[in-house]
Amino acid sequence: MDSSTPPVLVIGNGPVGQTAALLLARWDIPVVLLDARPARDAIGSKAICQHRDVLDIWESVGAGAEIAAEGLTWGIARTFYQDSELFAIQLQDSGASPFPPFVNISQGRTEELLDRQIAAQPLIEVRWGHRVTSLEQDAREVRVGCVTDQGPVTLTGSFAVACPGARGQAVRDLLGVTFEGRTFGDQFLICDIRTDLPGWEHERRFYFDPAWNPGRQVLIHPCPDSTFRIDWQVPDGFDLAVEEAGGELDRRIRDVIGDRDYEIVWKSVYRFHARVANRMRVGRVLLAGDAAHLVAPFGARGLNSGVQDAENAAWKLAHVLNGWAPEQLLESYHLERHAAAVENLDVTANTMRFLIPQDEDDWRRRRDTLERARVDQAACAEVDSGRMAEPFWYVDSPLTTPDYRGPFPGRPPKGAVPAPAPGVLVPDVPVTVTGRPEVSRLRNLARSGVTVLVGDDALHVLADLEARAWARPVAVHAMSSLASNLGATLAARSQEVWVLRPDAHVAAVLDGSDAGAVWQAVDRALAVTATVLA
Repeated sequence: MDSSTPPVLVIGNGPVGQTAALLLARWDIPVVLLDARPARDAIGSKAICQHRDVLDIWESVGAGAEIAAEGLTWGIARTFYQDSELFAIQLQDSGASPFPPFVNISQGRTEELLDRQIAAQPLIEVRWGHRVTSLEQDAREVRVGCVTDQGPVTLTGSFAVACPGARGQAVRDLLGVTFEGRTFGDQFLICDIRTDLPGWEHERRFYFDPAWNPGRQVLIHPCPDSTFRIDWQVPDGFDLAVEEAGGELDRRIRDVIGDRDYEIVWKSVYRFHARVANRMRVGRVLLAGDAAHLVAPFGARGLNSGVQDAENAAWKLAHVLNGWAPEQLLESYHLERHAAAVENLDVTANTMRFLIPQDEDDWRRRRDTLERARVDQAACAEVDSGRMAEPFWYVDSPLTTPDYRGPFPGRPPKGAVPAPAPGVLVPDVPVTVTGRPEVSRLRNLARSGVTVLVGDDALHVLADLEARAWARPVAVHAMSSLASNLGATLAARSQEVWVLRPDAHVAAVLDGSDAGAVWQAVDRALAVTATVLA
């Protein structure tokens, strides 16, 4: 990248903005990270559930293992109806990830650990107390006007990633972006409780219609330091102050935990929203995280999908700024991440329809489903207490080469992951790369650029691919040289060539008879082919 190129401006210093800044710096892109707040305000635990694949992204910037080590691991999701346990799902991994399916850790602590990485990164400049009041752009740059304690300032960037969080209306207005959707009427009460609940430390519990919250739900998550998050659905008009003053809050908590000592660490009342921006790219500005999409938290799709926004934005901006891909690649950010947001809305809307029925037919359907699930395991598949967050599958992306083996089979059952295929995040496995001892896992290798994996019976194209003068970071490897079990993990045929994107999603699976087809798939993955985003 030209040293005279202005930095990328990242608006919002929450976990999505932090991730975007760290990933851009990893690609040697300078960043100015802005936030309207005067300093970090770690109030409340907020988003607590961090997905395995997000830990993997954070590990690429040095923070994933530390966050995972401090977090509390759980791998079982239990669902109850009244006094009966209906089913338990054990979360799966098709590869051999070093990370558990989820860890629970407060958003505030996650931010602190990401801040450590930012402080050690000379390419990131952090500016607190910068409230954005104007945003202008032309074909070369973005200009962001801010109010500060020292007066107004204008910052110039090559591009901007706007992730100011759920209160991002001002930035959306400056971009001319709408935020259609709805807000649900029922409220939800969160209490983070420090207490001792033996046997509950490593599982999530979801209760439909328990005797201690009839007609509504309760969700319980374990957290570090003997803390449990209890989340009650409460009626519209619920008043926390009145309930606390009258002793009802204590009774509500004891209905769950029994007669044992406890401490309330944090409490809050909130409503769920289901909204998505009509555009996630406006010229040289990419909108990410809660400012671009708000979903109900069942399934932990908020922060996790925001971090995946950040990764998608960062590698594409890096490729454009370094001259490895045309600017039209950035349009795929909107196409891919907007589709991911819409899917999250669809998934959580189905969950909310089951949790908060809107008419008598919905109530009748829910009661019937839950009663059948007591005695019929097949009916358990119809019980919707939230589908765990998944990385979005870019099967229909214009960057993805269609699978020559046949169409994508679609969404797998709850708790399962799809088989490796074009558009899917590649399973992680240990690998060995000669001369690169710092690379120990497949996703770590993939995040260095485009990665081409060649099966044993396609090695005749290997020399051709290695000799090609790639104008961008492309690494070519024989599968068997990386790991003896790699082909089996991918379920790859020996004559195949696999192309991985810089975010470790599979871009193409090809019959390895033609090196030219591999070149075309690499070009397509970076929107170098002129018609890809036409």
